[in-house]
Amino acid sequence: MAEDNLDPVFQIQRVYLKDMSLEQPNSPEILLNQEQPAVEIQLGVDAKPVADGLFEITVTATVHTRIEDKTVFMVEAKQAGIFEIRNVPSEQMGTLLGIACPQIVYPYLRGNVADIIQRGGFPPVHMAEINFQAMYEQQQAEAMMATPEAPQIIV
Repeated sequence: MAEDNLDPVFQIQRVYLKDMSLEQPNSPEILLNQEQPAVEIQLGVDAKPVADGLFEITVTATVHTRIEDKTVFMVEAKQAGIFEIRNVPSEQMGTLLGIACPQIVYPYLRGNVADIIQRGGFPPVHMAEINFQAMYEQQQAEAMMATPEAPQIIV
């Protein structure tokens, strides 16, 4: 029985909407404008321990639409999940927290953002699938370049 306690554990404990807001600062005037708005989407991932073997992963999205310099609407949303991760080698923790967990949480975020935009009276904005592995690898590369010990590449 004691051997079983050393088996790797990766389980979703809970997925939840942590925060969401919709702002329409220029309504109703901006709604009469027939121009197609520019859409900007920013994403972020945060991981933090909450208890022994439990981690909260938060995926944040900001969707900002503008016509010229005026905001049509802005949505800010944080979707989170609590994951139990135990007996996993430390070299694998980064990929679990930075890739696997966000991939589980992100579809919930996409659905909630699409829903609030439509409930706000706007045509849907579809957030694309995200390659969290590429995002994680880019963040790791940027962190390596930011550290003073990182080797300098001279071209």
